[in-house]
Formats: sequence, structure tokens, C-alpha cells
Amino acid sequence: MYVIREKFFSIGDDFDVLDEHGTKVLRVDGKVFSVRNKVVIEDPAGNEVASVHRHLVALRPTYEIRIGGEKAAEVRKKLFTPFHDSFTIDVPGPDDLTMKGDLLDHEYVIERGGREVAAVSKRWLTLRDTYAVQVTDGAEPLLIIGSVLALDLALEREEKKKEKESQED
Repeated sequence: MYVIREKFFSIGDDFDVLDEHGTKVLRVDGKVFSVRNKVVIEDPAGNEVASVHRHLVALRPTYEIRIGGEKAAEVRKKLFTPFHDSFTIDVPGPDDLTMKGDLLDHEYVIERGGREVAAVSKRWLTLRDTYAVQVTDGAEPLLIIGSVLALDLALEREEKKKEKESQED
């Protein structure tokens, strides 16, 4: 299980991703996002192990995840989901993943071929403004964490867009 602080991009801080014992396993540089539309994920020694960046020209919110410098996936909102938001994690080959559930409240699952490979929940933790990511055996933790961060970026961006539109009305 990994622990991530909620709404980190509105603050723009660097922050640590912790394991269930409170040990730092990753560091996320949130400051670069506002400058370069990119988030860098580092190991505890400070080496970049993955990154998430937003495609500036796309029909729908699209974020690319790179692991070890190689493109690992694109996370994008599904176009037609009438009753709930759903995002696709498009990986090379046929094994795409889907994020579905209550995405805004961090209560959702990530599935591959109808099988749950990760679950995200705030209910598992007593710490305020944090949520847990439980990754099943065999799933790539960096891909899952990068996807969760991409979703947070997309939702944060959508929220700011709605705020701006309501101020203009």
C-alpha cells in the first residue's frame, strides 16, 4: 500500500509517497508541473524513475507516463460515460486499464480485463487529506502511481476550469 497526499498540485509542493509503514519510497516534484506541465517521480536517492506530463494538444485530457525514460502509458478521460467519470490507462499492446468509481472522492478501482489490479481509497486512512493506493501483486506500482497522479492532475485542472467559468457568469 502507498500513501499519497490529496490536492498536492494546488499547493505545488514536492511530497513523499510513503509505504504502509510510513517509509518514503518515492518523491514527487510537484513544482515543475506549473512550469513545464510535468511531474517528476524520484526514488529516495533523488534519481528520476518516472514522469507524468500533460499533452497540450489533445481533444480530451491526456497525460503521458514515462518510466525509465520510456513511454509506459497514456491516461485519458473516456468520452462517453453518462453516469460517472472513467479514465483509460492506454498501455502499449492490448492490456489497457480502466479507472472507475468515485474518482473525485478517491474511492475507485483500476481494472485490467475486468480484474482489479489496484484500489484507491481515503477510507483506509485516518490522516486528513491523504489517500491510499493498494496495488495487487503483478501490477507495476510506478504505472499505477503515475496513473493516479495523472488523474489528480486532470481533476484539478477540470476543477479550476469550472471555478473560472463560474466567476465569468
